[in-house]
Formats: sequence, C-alpha cells, structure tokens
Amino acid sequence: MRILISGERGFAQFLKKFSRRGEAELAKVEMRVRDIVAQVKKQGDQALLRLTRIYDGWTAAPETLRVSRGEFQAALKALSREEKRVLEFAAVRIERFHSLQDRRSWSFAEEDGTVLGQIVRPVETVGIYVPGGKAAYPSSVLMNAIPAKVAGVSNIIMASPTPQGHINPAVLVAAQIARIDAVFKIGGAQAIGAMAFGTKIIPQVDKIVGPGNIYVAAAKRLVFGEVAIDSIAGPSEILIIADGSGDPSFLAADLISQAEHDEQASAVLLCLSRRFAEKVQQEIIKQISVLPRRKIAEPALKNFGAILIVKNLSEAVKIANDLAPEHLELAVADPFGLLSKIENAGAIFLGHISPEAIGDYVAGPNHVLPTGGTARFSSPLGVYDFLKRSSLICLSPDGLKNLADPGMQLARMENLEGHLRSIAVRKKSIDSPRL
Repeated sequence: MRILISGERGFAQFLKKFSRRGEAELAKVEMRVRDIVAQVKKQGDQALLRLTRIYDGWTAAPETLRVSRGEFQAALKALSREEKRVLEFAAVRIERFHSLQDRRSWSFAEEDGTVLGQIVRPVETVGIYVPGGKAAYPSSVLMNAIPAKVAGVSNIIMASPTPQGHINPAVLVAAQIARIDAVFKIGGAQAIGAMAFGTKIIPQVDKIVGPGNIYVAAAKRLVFGEVAIDSIAGPSEILIIADGSGDPSFLAADLISQAEHDEQASAVLLCLSRRFAEKVQQEIIKQISVLPRRKIAEPALKNFGAILIVKNLSEAVKIANDLAPEHLELAVADPFGLLSKIENAGAIFLGHISPEAIGDYVAGPNHVLPTGGTARFSSPLGVYDFLKRSSLICLSPDGLKNLADPGMQLARMENLEGHLRSIAVRKKSIDSPRL
C-alpha cells in the first residue's frame, strides 16, 4: 500500500482516481447490459430462464425461480440458534433506528381559511436486490427491507443471484425476519430488468433498491425512469482521518475490511507523519497475510488504496469534504470537535472504537450509502426513500381572492393564457356569484 505526501508528485492524481474509478467500468458493460435488459423486456420469463442458465450455471424452471416454503424451512434448520439470534438482534436495532425517521403527513390553515399541506404515503411495491456472487450478504437484506417495512410498503420482493442454484441459508432467514413477501433466485442485470418491466413470474415494482456488481449498477441506471431507484452504487470505499493518537493495528484492520469487498474497493488513510504511516503499512502487511479474501483485498489496496501524509487536520478535512466518501472514520483524540467541520460523508464513525464494520451490521443506521463522491448530494438509504409525497391545496373563497391577481400576473409573464383564464373564471364566480 503506497505512501504519498501532500504536495509531492502523484498525490493529486491519486485523489482524482479515488472518485472516478467506477466510471470506466460502467461504460465497458453498458452495451451488454442494454442487450440483457432488452431480452428480458421482450421475452420475459423465457429470457430469465436462459440467462440464469448462462450466468448462474443452473437450469431453472418457472416454478423453481421463486424460493419455496420448503426452501425457507430448510434454511431455518441450516442456521444455528446463535446465528438466528444475531440476525434478529441486528433487525431489532435497524428497525428501532429507522422508526425514528419522519414519515408524517402535515397541513396547516391560513387566516383566510385556505388549507395547504403534504400527504405522505408509502410506495406500493419495492424490489430489493441482494448480491450473492462473491459472498452472501444477509445484512443487506435487513438494511434494505426493514426501512421499507417501517415506511409501510405493502409488497416487497427480493432478487438474489444463486450460483449453481444455491442460495445462502442466512440470506433466506434474513428475508423471513424482514418479512419479505417473495424471494426469487435470479441475479445480475436480468433481475433488474425483470423487476423493472415485470414478467409472468416476477411482478413489476415501483422502486428498486440495493447494491450489486457493475452489471447491476448499469442496469439500474438504464431502467431509471421506468421505475425509481435508490442510487447507482459504485465500489465501496473508506477514508480514515488519523491524528496519530490511535492504534495502528485498528486502522490497518479497518482499511482491509473495505478492501476485501471487491477488487475495485478503495481504502485511504490520511495521517500526519511518515512514522505513523509506516506503522500502519506494516500492520497491513502482517494482517493481510492471513486474510482468507487476500486475493481480493490485495489488488484493491494496491490499485485504489493509499496512506496519504497531510500537513494538518485542516487539510485532511478539506480532502474528506472534496472526496465525500461513503465511509469516513475520525480516528482522532477529539472526534466531535472535528465533526462540525465535516460536510460530506455517507456515514461518519467517531473515535478509536467505532469501526466501520459495526456500521455494516448491528449499529442500526443503514449501510446502503452514497459512493463515488455522491455524498455531496445524497444520503443513506432510509424510510424516506420508500415514501412519496403529494401536495395538498384547498382554497377558501377569500384565499382565491388573495391569490388570483398575482397568479394571473405570473401567467401573463409566461404568456400562458389558458392558465390565466383558469384562475380568472373562478375569480369571476367569487366576485359575481349567481343569484
């Protein structure tokens, strides 16, 4: 893992690479994804079965694409009591956190009797995508489904890839805990296309949420507009600001925890001295040597990881705000003092004993976060992502009188005579009521 010093050659180039590493990969697969989605849209289940055979390596029948009651029961038996307890523990914490997010309708009456407000309703049908290729992610099931349930979504379906027809038991048990209505054994761009357009087997949804590989990200971008999506998630990333007051082994472990996600994942440490940087570097070498997913983590750290030595914490904060990372750890003596200066981050972890990995599983806040610098304008997945809002406008007679003239004047300014007449005819009826 390289060490770069602020102001020296390569420092700025690396920072640019941090934010843009996913763009070229998306462009590479776009045409292939467009073809896959078009096949599903045109041929429906026939295309799904064919693509499942090609990409997941098993021959599915229409009745076997949906997880059966027997498969759910087998999954429950496959997990130990402790494994089920941990999933339930995480679910309770996630639900408690998200139940505090505001989902209320509201209205108010003006002095003239006009009533204005907003009606908040849940989206009716949501499709959740859960990765299942390189690893199984029961935590993603909980993080995506529980906020939807809290919001009041009435129908939640889930799609997850099943290499050789096998789906991880923990993923199925998590789906039961989260009260998901149906689970389908399909993955990749074809799953996104199926949920977006609907087939005889897969119902069409109103919104698709959940992370996935590059094909899933490209497919979500392609179907946006046909359905809503949460975001186009890029490779995972972590940025750590350290002042040297913490344990280098903690920071090395946190950097590796992100690198093991994917070869495109990025892990970056900002620190104040070469001595501390070298201590972390040595810890990384030691820890990664015994990592089961070393073949994934090593290229991530080599290509998209770095230890950056900055002049001071102010420079570190500026870099963090510019990069707007998915995960930001403030591994400093006074994290709350630094927090007020942070403007852009998906999730912020404060202090030396708040590792990002806890946020992935059991802290409670959502682990579906904006990536690739989009934390400048995006937020973690939450209850509000499963709600739609309708404006409420009920004019009183006096309210119409008060608003008609300025409304008609604006219509004249925009040369929209029809708008003007729509207001004028009502104003006339109020000014000159029929006997």
